[in-house]
Amino acid sequence: MDPMKRARLQAAGVDVDEALERFLQNEALLMKFLARLPADPTFGQLCAAMDAGDVQAAFAAAHTLKGLAGNLSLRRLHQAVSRQVELLRGGGLAAAAELMPEIREAWQAAASAAAEN
Repeated sequence: MDPMKRARLQAAGVDVDEALERFLQNEALLMKFLARLPADPTFGQLCAAMDAGDVQAAFAAAHTLKGLAGNLSLRRLHQAVSRQVELLRGGGLAAAAELMPEIREAWQAAASAAAEN
């Protein structure tokens, strides 16, 4: 992988080595899936559910986003949304809402890096 591309992805919280391992060292396939990230509706669904105070919808969206982040090795996003999933699982909407700035920042960084590559 081009060192600049690797650096951009790593700066955005992507564990590039883990992602490449998961994608069987197929960089083109990894980049294809990362390129789809900015258009994925899950983050928007999470934001809407949190704004509406809908714990069940927020949990479903956060859980989906957790899986997406894990599969693409988006470490920073995965760690933040994993904490949020556990809070929502227990009905802790207010505490889960406090994580939204961190999740938003991690999402935007990953989506921007994915779009640049």
